[in-house]
Amino acid sequence: MSYAALATRTAVVTGAASGIGEATARLLAAGGARVALLARRTDRLDALAAEIVAAGGQALAVTTDLTDQASVDAAVKTVHDAYGAVDLVVNNAGVMLPNPLADGRLDEWTRMIDTNLTGVLRIVRAFTADLTAAGDEGRTADLVNISSIASHIVFPDYAVYGATKAAVTQLSNALRTELGPRDVRVSAIEPGLTATELDTHIDNPALREQLGGMFAAIPPMSAEDIADLIAYTVTRPRHVNLRHLVALPTRQA
Repeated sequence: MSYAALATRTAVVTGAASGIGEATARLLAAGGARVALLARRTDRLDALAAEIVAAGGQALAVTTDLTDQASVDAAVKTVHDAYGAVDLVVNNAGVMLPNPLADGRLDEWTRMIDTNLTGVLRIVRAFTADLTAAGDEGRTADLVNISSIASHIVFPDYAVYGATKAAVTQLSNALRTELGPRDVRVSAIEPGLTATELDTHIDNPALREQLGGMFAAIPPMSAEDIADLIAYTVTRPRHVNLRHLVALPTRQA
């Protein structure tokens, strides 16, 4: 599918060092968008930016820790200095750290909330003025938040992760009521089983084995599959908002 409409867009993609973020950045850049790559791993970002530029695209590596407001502020300045205002934001960064709630892993809870929810809010706060300005000027403006089917399907031992993703989906709904009247589209995308690095975050051997069994039984979606869905979402006619999308592998019930 051609995504020629991306050629006029300036995008920010968080979590761009791997997985869905990396695949999305590649696809948006291939469509002609200028893409700011935000993540913590400088080496991965630099390598990705170099690959995109070598392929004829435009990319800017911006090392960013979404749990640190000063880091986000610095990233916003870097993006604005290089590219000016943006009109497409993909909030993708996230961590998945499942464990029984009774374990009381406050460290994991804090990390998931700070990244999956507060990190999303920091980016929304940083770029809302850009998005509303684009809408006011009659240009297409998109905020895409990557949630998860864990937002509405209960998985044992994933309580806090699921809670953060439910918050992202609900936040997207609420933001739509605020930003839609300003011609800013807000989309929440909830992937099911997808092959990314999220499973490598798990330190519980039993839960890692359980997830591995799911991957063995169900052919997962790829990061590129979700990137394609994102690109499709943001290239619809300006008056069409694909508000809530759930994507599952065919064999996942």
